[in-house]
Amino acid sequence: MADKTIKVLLVDDHQVVRRGLRTFLEVQDDIEVVGEASDGAEGVARTEELRPDVVLMDIKMPGTDGIEALRRLRELENPAKVLIVTSFTEQRTVVPALRAGASGYVYKDVDPDALAGAIRSVYAGHVLLQPEVADALLAQEDTSGGTGRGSTLTEREREVLGLIADGRSNREIARALVLSEKTVKTHVSNILMKLDVADRTQAALWAVRHGAAG
Repeated sequence: MADKTIKVLLVDDHQVVRRGLRTFLEVQDDIEVVGEASDGAEGVARTEELRPDVVLMDIKMPGTDGIEALRRLRELENPAKVLIVTSFTEQRTVVPALRAGASGYVYKDVDPDALAGAIRSVYAGHVLLQPEVADALLAQEDTSGGTGRGSTLTEREREVLGLIADGRSNREIARALVLSEKTVKTHVSNILMKLDVADRTQAALWAVRHGAAG
Protein backbone atom coordinates (compact mmCIF):
# COMPACT_ATOMS: atom_id res chain seq x y z
CA MET A 1 0.00 0.00 0.00
CA ALA A 2 2.95 2.30 0.58
CA ASP A 3 3.35 3.00 -3.15
CA LYS A 4 -0.30 3.97 -3.64
CA THR A 5 -1.58 7.52 -3.27
CA ILE A 6 -4.38 7.69 -0.68
CA LYS A 7 -7.30 9.71 -2.02
CA VAL A 8 -8.93 11.86 0.68
CA LEU A 9 -12.22 13.80 0.77
CA LEU A 10 -12.70 16.65 3.30
CA VAL A 11 -16.19 17.11 4.79
CA ASP A 12 -16.61 20.08 7.14
CA ASP A 13 -19.00 23.05 7.21
CA HIS A 14 -16.19 25.52 7.94
CA GLN A 15 -14.14 26.53 4.92
CA VAL A 16 -11.23 27.61 7.09
CA VAL A 17 -11.05 24.11 8.59
CA ARG A 18 -11.11 22.49 5.15
CA ARG A 19 -8.40 24.86 3.96
CA GLY A 20 -6.27 24.06 7.00
CA LEU A 21 -6.68 20.33 6.53
CA ARG A 22 -5.84 20.63 2.84
CA THR A 23 -2.70 22.62 3.70
CA PHE A 24 -1.65 19.90 6.16
CA LEU A 25 -2.14 17.13 3.64
CA GLU A 26 -0.88 18.59 0.39
CA VAL A 27 2.73 18.31 1.57
CA GLN A 28 2.35 14.53 2.01
CA ASP A 29 3.75 12.54 -0.92
CA ASP A 30 1.29 9.66 -0.52
CA ILE A 31 -1.93 11.62 0.19
CA GLU A 32 -4.05 13.49 -2.36
CA VAL A 33 -7.08 15.65 -1.46
CA VAL A 34 -9.55 14.87 -4.24
CA GLY A 35 -12.44 17.06 -3.09
CA GLU A 36 -14.36 18.88 -0.39
CA ALA A 37 -17.93 19.05 0.92
CA SER A 38 -19.62 21.45 3.34
CA ASP A 39 -22.20 19.16 4.93
CA GLY A 40 -23.07 15.50 5.36
CA ALA A 41 -25.44 15.21 2.39
CA GLU A 42 -22.90 16.74 0.03
CA GLY A 43 -20.25 14.56 1.63
CA VAL A 44 -22.20 11.39 0.81
CA ALA A 45 -22.77 12.55 -2.77
CA ARG A 46 -19.12 13.48 -3.27
CA THR A 47 -17.97 10.20 -1.71
CA GLU A 48 -20.11 8.28 -4.18
CA GLU A 49 -18.87 10.45 -7.06
CA LEU A 50 -15.15 10.64 -6.27
CA ARG A 51 -14.69 7.25 -4.55
CA PRO A 52 -12.01 8.43 -2.08
CA ASP A 53 -10.10 5.95 0.04
CA VAL A 54 -10.56 7.98 3.23
CA VAL A 55 -13.13 10.62 4.20
CA LEU A 56 -12.28 13.17 6.91
CA MET A 57 -15.70 13.91 8.41
CA ASP A 58 -16.85 16.48 10.95
CA ILE A 59 -19.67 15.38 13.28
CA LYS A 60 -21.59 18.58 13.94
CA MET A 61 -22.76 20.16 10.67
CA PRO A 62 -26.00 21.91 9.66
CA GLY A 63 -28.55 19.76 7.86
CA THR A 64 -27.16 16.27 7.55
CA ASP A 65 -24.57 15.73 10.27
CA GLY A 66 -21.61 13.39 10.20
CA ILE A 67 -23.36 10.50 11.96
CA GLU A 68 -26.26 10.49 9.51
CA ALA A 69 -23.78 10.71 6.63
CA LEU A 70 -21.98 7.66 8.02
CA ARG A 71 -25.24 5.73 8.15
CA ARG A 72 -26.03 6.63 4.54
CA LEU A 73 -22.59 5.56 3.37
CA ARG A 74 -23.05 2.24 5.14
CA GLU A 75 -26.45 1.76 3.45
CA LEU A 76 -24.79 2.48 0.10
CA GLU A 77 -22.03 0.00 0.99
CA ASN A 78 -19.45 2.62 0.07
CA PRO A 79 -15.98 1.22 0.82
CA ALA A 80 -14.40 4.52 1.92
CA LYS A 81 -12.93 4.58 5.42
CA VAL A 82 -14.28 7.47 7.49
CA LEU A 83 -12.05 9.27 9.98
CA ILE A 84 -13.92 11.68 12.24
CA VAL A 85 -12.12 15.01 12.69
CA THR A 86 -13.90 16.84 15.48
CA SER A 87 -13.61 19.41 18.23
CA PHE A 88 -16.13 17.45 20.32
CA THR A 89 -14.60 15.09 22.85
CA GLU A 90 -17.72 13.91 24.68
CA GLN A 91 -18.31 10.17 24.51
CA ARG A 92 -22.01 10.76 23.79
CA THR A 93 -20.96 12.48 20.56
CA VAL A 94 -18.09 10.29 19.40
CA VAL A 95 -19.37 6.82 20.37
CA PRO A 96 -22.48 7.02 18.10
CA ALA A 97 -20.21 7.99 15.20
CA LEU A 98 -18.06 4.91 15.77
CA ARG A 99 -21.13 2.74 16.04
CA ALA A 100 -22.36 4.23 12.74
CA GLY A 101 -19.25 2.95 11.00
CA ALA A 102 -16.40 5.41 11.54
CA SER A 103 -12.94 3.87 11.55
CA GLY A 104 -11.71 6.29 14.20
CA TYR A 105 -11.43 9.91 15.21
CA VAL A 106 -8.93 12.67 15.82
CA TYR A 107 -9.27 16.20 17.19
CA LYS A 108 -9.13 19.27 14.95
CA ASP A 109 -6.00 20.51 16.71
CA VAL A 110 -4.17 17.29 15.81
CA ASP A 111 -0.52 17.58 14.84
CA PRO A 112 -0.18 17.45 11.03
CA ASP A 113 2.11 14.42 11.12
CA ALA A 114 -0.30 12.64 13.46
CA LEU A 115 -3.20 13.41 11.11
CA ALA A 116 -1.33 11.96 8.15
CA GLY A 117 -0.48 8.93 10.27
CA ALA A 118 -4.13 8.51 11.24
CA ILE A 119 -5.19 8.59 7.59
CA ARG A 120 -2.62 5.95 6.70
CA SER A 121 -3.73 3.82 9.66
CA VAL A 122 -7.44 3.74 8.81
CA TYR A 123 -6.62 3.28 5.12
CA ALA A 124 -4.65 0.18 6.10
CA GLY A 125 -7.74 -1.15 7.87
CA HIS A 126 -6.89 -0.32 11.47
CA VAL A 127 -9.36 1.00 14.03
CA LEU A 128 -8.11 4.29 15.46
CA LEU A 129 -9.64 4.94 18.89
CA GLN A 130 -8.73 7.24 21.73
CA PRO A 131 -8.52 5.16 24.95
CA GLU A 132 -11.49 6.87 26.60
CA VAL A 133 -13.78 6.09 23.66
CA ALA A 134 -12.64 2.47 23.48
CA ASP A 135 -13.36 2.17 27.21
CA ALA A 136 -16.86 3.61 26.72
CA LEU A 137 -17.64 1.22 23.89
CA LEU A 138 -16.37 -1.75 25.86
CA ALA A 139 -18.33 -0.71 28.94
CA GLN A 140 -21.51 -0.61 26.87
CA GLU A 141 -20.70 -4.00 25.40
CA ASP A 142 -20.11 -5.50 28.86
CA THR A 143 -23.50 -4.29 30.16
CA SER A 144 -25.18 -6.33 27.42
CA GLY A 145 -23.61 -9.54 28.69
CA GLY A 146 -21.11 -9.86 25.87
CA THR A 147 -18.46 -11.89 27.70
CA GLY A 148 -20.09 -15.24 26.94
CA ARG A 149 -20.72 -14.71 23.25
CA GLY A 150 -17.31 -15.90 22.12
CA SER A 151 -17.94 -19.45 23.32
CA THR A 152 -20.04 -20.11 20.20
CA LEU A 153 -17.21 -19.20 17.80
CA THR A 154 -15.49 -22.02 15.95
CA GLU A 155 -11.69 -22.28 15.98
CA ARG A 156 -11.57 -20.90 12.42
CA GLU A 157 -13.86 -18.00 13.33
CA ARG A 158 -11.54 -17.15 16.22
CA GLU A 159 -8.61 -17.08 13.81
CA VAL A 160 -10.53 -14.75 11.50
CA LEU A 161 -11.56 -12.56 14.44
CA GLY A 162 -7.95 -12.23 15.55
CA LEU A 163 -6.99 -11.03 12.07
CA ILE A 164 -9.91 -8.58 12.01
CA ALA A 165 -8.58 -7.14 15.27
CA ASP A 166 -5.20 -6.87 13.52
CA GLY A 167 -6.77 -4.59 10.94
CA ARG A 168 -6.58 -7.11 8.10
CA SER A 169 -8.91 -6.85 5.10
CA ASN A 170 -10.91 -9.86 3.87
CA ARG A 171 -8.38 -10.30 1.06
CA GLU A 172 -5.48 -10.29 3.51
CA ILE A 173 -7.28 -12.73 5.82
CA ALA A 174 -7.98 -15.03 2.87
CA ARG A 175 -4.30 -14.97 1.92
CA ALA A 176 -3.13 -15.58 5.50
CA LEU A 177 -5.48 -18.52 6.11
CA VAL A 178 -5.39 -19.90 2.54
CA LEU A 179 -9.12 -19.42 2.06
CA SER A 180 -11.27 -17.82 -0.63
CA GLU A 181 -12.52 -14.28 -0.02
CA LYS A 182 -16.09 -15.62 -0.22
CA THR A 183 -15.37 -18.04 2.61
CA VAL A 184 -13.83 -15.25 4.69
CA LYS A 185 -16.90 -13.06 4.13
CA THR A 186 -19.07 -15.92 5.40
CA HIS A 187 -16.90 -16.28 8.49
CA VAL A 188 -17.04 -12.52 9.15
CA SER A 189 -20.85 -12.52 8.84
CA ASN A 190 -21.08 -15.44 11.27
CA ILE A 191 -18.74 -13.69 13.73
CA LEU A 192 -20.80 -10.49 13.70
CA MET A 193 -23.99 -12.48 14.22
CA LYS A 194 -22.60 -14.64 17.04
CA LEU A 195 -21.04 -11.70 18.87
CA ASP A 196 -24.19 -9.61 18.24
CA VAL A 197 -22.15 -6.67 16.96
CA ALA A 198 -22.88 -4.40 14.01
CA ASP A 199 -19.51 -4.18 12.28
CA ARG A 200 -15.82 -5.03 12.20
CA THR A 201 -14.97 -2.15 14.55
CA GLN A 202 -17.08 -3.61 17.34
CA ALA A 203 -15.81 -7.12 16.58
CA ALA A 204 -12.23 -5.85 16.87
CA LEU A 205 -13.03 -4.19 20.19
CA TRP A 206 -14.62 -7.40 21.46
CA ALA A 207 -11.49 -9.33 20.46
CA VAL A 208 -9.18 -6.89 22.26
CA ARG A 209 -11.37 -6.84 25.38
CA HIS A 210 -11.68 -10.61 25.62
CA GLY A 211 -8.18 -11.62 24.61
CA ALA A 212 -9.04 -12.91 21.14
CA ALA A 213 -6.71 -10.48 19.36
CA GLY A 214 -3.37 -11.62 18.03
